[in-house]
Amino acid sequence: MSTPPEQHPLSRLDETVHQRARLGILAILAETRDADFAHLKRALGLTDGNLGRHLEVLVTSGYVELRKGSDGRRARTWARITPRGRQALLLEVELLHGLLAAAGRRVDESDAPSTPHGDDSRAAGHDASA
Repeated sequence: MSTPPEQHPLSRLDETVHQRARLGILAILAETRDADFAHLKRALGLTDGNLGRHLEVLVTSGYVELRKGSDGRRARTWARITPRGRQALLLEVELLHGLLAAAGRRVDESDAPSTPHGDDSRAAGHDASA
């Protein structure tokens, strides 16, 4: 009987969390008690509609709660990460750390070039200071 191959960390990423804007929303909310719509919009460079849609996905998944209210002059929406959302974010970060560690081991074990792009101009006889 053979042992099934170990799953790659990418296979366990939660697409709801992994998407760039939603990951940003969760990261900001994990740092703060709550954040208003305008702050999230500015911080992430999103449009009203785009942010609204991403928040809707996170609320549907149980990762974020929304609270609507007023600051006296205008209606405002505040978002807060839920315990389930915090757990999903921590798992995402853990999986990404594992992926980076595995990639680092593979680079260390290979015959990787001495420069990031494999362009060692000194070996080719070129002097960068010339």
